[in-house]
Amino acid sequence: MSRATPAKDHADPATAATSPAAGVEEDEHLRRVRAGTGLLTKAALKQLDAELSWYRDLPAEDKSWIVLVVQSAIASFVAWYEEPTGVPSGVSEIFSAAPPELTQSISLQHTLQLVRVIVDVVEAYSDELAVPGAERDLREAVLRYSREVAFSAAEVYARAAEMRGAWDARLEALVVDALMRGESDDAVRSRVAALGWSGSAHVLVMVGTTTEQLDEVRAAELRRATRRVVDDSLVGIQANRIVLVLGGGPDLVESARSLVPRFGPGPVVLGPVVGGIGEAGRSATAALAGLAAAAAWPQAPRPVQADDLLPERVLIGDLSARRTLVDQAYTPLAASTGATLETLSAYLGTGRSLEAAARSLYVHPNTVRYRLRKVAELTGWDPLDARESFVLQVALALGELVRVDATHA
Repeated sequence: MSRATPAKDHADPATAATSPAAGVEEDEHLRRVRAGTGLLTKAALKQLDAELSWYRDLPAEDKSWIVLVVQSAIASFVAWYEEPTGVPSGVSEIFSAAPPELTQSISLQHTLQLVRVIVDVVEAYSDELAVPGAERDLREAVLRYSREVAFSAAEVYARAAEMRGAWDARLEALVVDALMRGESDDAVRSRVAALGWSGSAHVLVMVGTTTEQLDEVRAAELRRATRRVVDDSLVGIQANRIVLVLGGGPDLVESARSLVPRFGPGPVVLGPVVGGIGEAGRSATAALAGLAAAAAWPQAPRPVQADDLLPERVLIGDLSARRTLVDQAYTPLAASTGATLETLSAYLGTGRSLEAAARSLYVHPNTVRYRLRKVAELTGWDPLDARESFVLQVALALGELVRVDATHA
C-alpha cells in the first residue's frame, strides 16, 4: 500500500503521524527502517542490561526469551509503520514467541519498562535510520505505537488478574472444603501456601449464614475485610453459609468478633483456637456443629463460642461434645474428694436450692455453697449461674451413663 507523504515543514502533525516519509522516496525510507531492526534489537538489549536490575537477574533461558520478545516488538512496530492504518499488535502478540511461563513471571511494570526502553532506543537512532526530513515522523510514530501497546498491556494484565482471581477463588473453595472435612495432608498444605497463607500460629474457623448467596463483588469485599483484620484468611461461600478460616496472633478471637457484621442475621459460631492450619479441621468441626445446634439456645450471644454450645451439640448427636463434657466436668468431679459430685447432684436435683440440698445431705447451707465453689474451680462452670448449671447437669447425666455402661461392660 502506498503511503502519502507529508510536507517537510510538518505543518500538519496529524498528517505527519501517518505519513513519515515526507519529501523523500518512501521505499528508501521504509527500507532503512526495516534494515535497522537488528541494530535496534542489539541496542535495546544493551540498554535493558544497563538500566533494569530485574533483567540482569533473570536466568539465561529467560533472557533468551526476552531477546525474542524485543525482536518481536521491534518487528511489530516496523510492520505497523509500513501500514499505519492497521491496528498495532498488542502485548499478547509480542509475547507469542515466548512460553506462557515468561508472561507470568514478568509483571505489568516490567512489560511497560520494556516498552519504554524500546521507545528510547528508536528515538535515539531515529536520525540514523530515517532519511533526512523524516526523523520527527519516525519519533512520533514510535510514540503513538508505544501508547497503543501500553494500553494493550494494561488490558492484558487486567484480564490475567481477573483470571487469577477466579482461579484463586476456586482453589480457596477447594481448600476450605478439605479443611472442613478434616483433611490436613501435604496436598492441602501446598494449596494453602499457594494462596499466600503465611503460617500463623493461631487458627480458628468462624461460620455463619447470609440472607442471600454472595456475588463475586461482595465475596471479594468480604475477603478484603478479613485480610484487613487478621494475618491470614480463607473464605468459603457455600450457598447461604459463610466459612472463614482465620489465622493470626493471640487476639484472634477479638479480630473475629469485628467480622460479625459481615454475616447475615442468625447465629455466628467461633470454633476453638487451634495451633496452626493443620488443626483447622478440628475447629471447623466444632464450629459447624455449633451452627447446627445454635437454634436450641435462642439467648446465645453473637458470636458464640462452639464450646459454649456443648449441651446443644450433644442433643444433635455430636460425639466430640459428649466426650468434652464428660472429660471436663464429670471426670474431675468424680475424681475429687469432699463429696463435690454428690453435692452438685443434690443441688441440681432439688431445684437448685442451697437449703434443700443442705437438708438432703444433712449439712449446713454454707457447706453446700463452699462445695459448689469447688465445683466451679474444678470444671470452669459455675453451678450458681443458670446457663452453666444447665451445662453441668447435662455433663452429670452423660457421666452417669458412661459409668453405668462401664459397670455393665
